[in-house]
Amino acid sequence: MSKIILIGSPNSGKSLLFNRLTGLHQRVANFPGITVDVATGKLSGLPEVDLIDFPGTYSLQPISGEEQIAAEHFRKALDDPEITQVFCLIDATRLEKSLYFTLQVIREGERHGKQVLVLANMIDVLAKHKITVDLEGLSAEIGSPVLPVSARTAHGMEAVLELVRHNLTHKKEGVNPKVVEVTDAELREKAHQLANKYGPKGDLLVLSQARLDRFFLHSVFGGIAFFGIMYLLFQSIFTWAAPAMDGVESLLGVVANAVVPLMPNQFARDFTADAVFSGLGAFLVFVPQIFVLTFVIGLLEDSGYMSRAALICHKPLRLFGLTGKSFIPMLSGVACAIPAIYAARSIDSPKKRLLTYMAIPLMPCSARLPVYTLLIAAFIP
Repeated sequence: MSKIILIGSPNSGKSLLFNRLTGLHQRVANFPGITVDVATGKLSGLPEVDLIDFPGTYSLQPISGEEQIAAEHFRKALDDPEITQVFCLIDATRLEKSLYFTLQVIREGERHGKQVLVLANMIDVLAKHKITVDLEGLSAEIGSPVLPVSARTAHGMEAVLELVRHNLTHKKEGVNPKVVEVTDAELREKAHQLANKYGPKGDLLVLSQARLDRFFLHSVFGGIAFFGIMYLLFQSIFTWAAPAMDGVESLLGVVANAVVPLMPNQFARDFTADAVFSGLGAFLVFVPQIFVLTFVIGLLEDSGYMSRAALICHKPLRLFGLTGKSFIPMLSGVACAIPAIYAARSIDSPKKRLLTYMAIPLMPCSARLPVYTLLIAAFIP
């Protein structure tokens, strides 16, 4: 059995690449921290090879809880003799930031005698803007193969699999571990030099998104845009989803009226009407609302706005002992508290994570609103 580690920065397309190479379905979103657990899958066409998707991290010198998880798991895994190779995914549109992390991975790979293959993702974005990157020169400079890939379009997937097949059929002696004494400051400087020498000038995506960020992160206009988007979000949940909820309730009523009279005795009729249809209806009537919320949040995640909304909310939430990362789980709690609490596990601070857990059940949802109405009517004349 052969194992390959897949590691990369958050939001670099790592989970999507994992899905492409294994045929599995890791959740993909456009905000950091989406991969917290370690996932494993068989490479397509190579059932004897396991691909292990590690949590994303910006550095192997962790400054947060999620980075701590990734760095610890990565270093422990390198001691596994079944690990034959490391796939390090980089964002070709953010070369300098990605190269610093890549050089750290190569350094750890050399210390443990593991070969590192660098996968330059988002090569389709560079092609769209007619920008080229000297990957051959970069490969020669860092001493590791660099393959252009696109997790979105599946470009380069076959080349990656072919390289793995070649390594399996032409097994060589393992790389001898080396004593590598290179500081992180030296690696950061080298990453800067390599990006200037072989990569596009500047940060391509930052340049293209700077104007939008200036608006959405503005102290005044950003807040107005945030409240406008949140207004539309809650309108979609409580107003636009109402016809679908009424339709589900009416449909269940029609089916109940047709089925209940067919029951053989009064006990069966009461059980079918009060237990089956009433219990089922109490759940199904909220499905359209949860679907709309999940769909809209998915759109906001894919657009990248959710991470910016978390940044906007960081300062006001800090007054309550929370963090900007609490915003997304709390927003999810409007639909259901259980997945929202599960999503809050990526918050790095244990104290803030616990406070977020305690705050999520207090978020209002349609299931709680009738209860609130009854309590208000009972205690407030």
